[in-house]
Amino acid sequence: MAGEDLWREVERFLYREAGLLDERRFREWLDLWTEDARYWMPVRSTRIPKGSKAMVILNPDGYDDEELAKDGELAYFDETKETLVLRIQRLETGMAWAEIPPSRTRRMISNIEVESAGANGEITAFSNFIVYRNRREHEQDFFVGRREDLLRKVNGQWKIAYRKVILDQNVLMSKDLSIFL
Repeated sequence: MAGEDLWREVERFLYREAGLLDERRFREWLDLWTEDARYWMPVRSTRIPKGSKAMVILNPDGYDDEELAKDGELAYFDETKETLVLRIQRLETGMAWAEIPPSRTRRMISNIEVESAGANGEITAFSNFIVYRNRREHEQDFFVGRREDLLRKVNGQWKIAYRKVILDQNVLMSKDLSIFL
């Protein structure tokens, strides 16, 4: 477990990141990512756990405890810093129809946990989130889940080297996924 000072530092970093996204300051948000970053949100499925007795008579081989797609399987997104740059450039063209008019968002970040890593100075931060999104007069979406971030100090500043987003929903009711989580 990391110390209180490190936890506060990471907490401030994650709150700042949320603020940049809510204010649509995407170029500044990009500066929070390392050059070798990965931003990944695997698909979630509803599965029957192996310990379930309710369905044992149907197909005992059909059980699967793993709800999340594995690395290399289906994902809502699996991006690098380069593809994040392209997404932001597209938003800046005014031709990203899913964002005309732009979404209004508010992010709530909570339950932040920090684990120190090895000698390279990287740490893992876990957090829960709720992202409220509103567009036009009647479009409203809530995205709820947990994030796992690998943070690395670069020139004395925290940067995101890896983010795994795990949505609690397994079916998205939103018309699109054009915002960053």
